[in-house]
Amino acid sequence: MPASKPADPPVLEGTDADADAAIYVHWPFCAKKCPYCDFNSHVREQVDQKAWQQAMLREIETFAANFPNLKAASIFFGGGTPSLMPPDTTAAIIDAVQRFWTPEHPIEITLEANPSSVEAARFSEYAAAGVNRVSIGVQSFKDMSLKFLGRLHSAAEAEQAIKVARDNFSRVSFDLIYALPQQSLEDWRTELRHALEFSPSHLSLYQLTIEEGTAFYHQFQRGKFTLPGEDDAAALFELTQEMTAEAGLPAYEVSNHARPSEQSRHNLAYWQGRPYVGIGPGAHGRLPSDRKGAAIAHQQVRRPEDWLNAVAASGVGLLDVETIEPEERAIEAIMMGLRLAKGVSRVDFENQFARKLDSMLDARSTTELRASGYVFDEAGHVGLTPKGAPLLNFILKKLLA
Repeated sequence: MPASKPADPPVLEGTDADADAAIYVHWPFCAKKCPYCDFNSHVREQVDQKAWQQAMLREIETFAANFPNLKAASIFFGGGTPSLMPPDTTAAIIDAVQRFWTPEHPIEITLEANPSSVEAARFSEYAAAGVNRVSIGVQSFKDMSLKFLGRLHSAAEAEQAIKVARDNFSRVSFDLIYALPQQSLEDWRTELRHALEFSPSHLSLYQLTIEEGTAFYHQFQRGKFTLPGEDDAAALFELTQEMTAEAGLPAYEVSNHARPSEQSRHNLAYWQGRPYVGIGPGAHGRLPSDRKGAAIAHQQVRRPEDWLNAVAASGVGLLDVETIEPEERAIEAIMMGLRLAKGVSRVDFENQFARKLDSMLDARSTTELRASGYVFDEAGHVGLTPKGAPLLNFILKKLLA
């Protein structure tokens, strides 16, 4: 039997479309893989830093050649652990993005960072490289919880990292994970109160979820630990909303809280259905199409070494490219937009997709969910009430039935 012909590599077909775009840069390396993490992160003893800088810059150049009229609205270094990236690589990437996709306005440039003392010591270098916002993966202020979560830093290091970050960046955010095994309402109240004592301008607060393929998934399946039940998880979520709102950091998205004007502009691009480019292993993107309402979706090769080889061969590490038709893109926009506290704008939706929002929603379910207090429809926006927010996935199935 003859050998099958290898599949042709995906081809990046660009457009001259003019649009603001969020630029996501994925640094795939970590010092240790956390047991709850299902992101594309890898532990490597050695990394050829020169080769990685060159590959990142070459992929940016390739995307820019195909989408020359984009304007950078934000840059976000995610991972993995971007604070393991050499600051000169960070500076080179920022320079390339702004050179090829010249912003019309000053842009938000975020770096995710772990709070180890080694990484925090480089905060000043990242600031000099052009980073103006840092997002710190604190995860907990309790050493026992950090040990359970597989983190390499201590609670004391987390607190110190926040202080060092404030000395170097005008905008600082940090993450916490709650709804941990045996975590009571009072436990979380105490920890969240301590977090708010730092007077943060932005907080990302995530309930622990068990993702397939992670170390926690296998431990959970074997009964090594249990998580709070639905009622307890709902009570923890409600307490989170109450305490953050009272502190002046209301939720603007299901898991994200901020003071006025301190929302993550980069992440808002995802939730509001705006274009974004994904650079690096496993990154995803949604790029403008010549057809109204459609988008060009791309996904990069996940394994770092394979991505590096692909970029060396063709200038870009593509795994897949496809056109997302306007109806599918509109459904994506609803699913993402309902994560936001303000919901989906009827006017913006119609301008983007040339169709009315109501035409995409199940009328009977919308009416029932409004009457039950789960959905609001006011001031030109459709969204979830505080009562409905914890039931996002259930409500989406109803509205998009």
